[in-house]
Amino acid sequence: MNKWRIKKGDTVQVIAGQDKGVKGEVLRVLRDERRVVVKGVHVCTRHQKPSANNPGGLIKKEQSIHASNVMLIDATDNKPTRVGMKFVDGKKVRFSKRTGSVLN
Repeated sequence: MNKWRIKKGDTVQVIAGQDKGVKGEVLRVLRDERRVVVKGVHVCTRHQKPSANNPGGLIKKEQSIHASNVMLIDATDNKPTRVGMKFVDGKKVRFSKRTGSVLN
């Protein structure tokens, strides 16, 4: 079983690949494939047929990237950090290994 330190809604920074250095919000987590979809990262252009709900044409869509290529941003100093797990008052919480502060 894989340990997941990144959740939907987290702010992450890409640490490898063509979008290296870009920060964005996690839109989806694909646990089975060990991938995440980050807003504004790995954007591809797709051709879409028109339908009743969609006019069609060229649309831009974020594709998934591997979870090992992103690092969580610590809210206290706004820098990428590794994430650890610990128990606080009987609850398992994530904490920043850079500053030691508890993450949401």
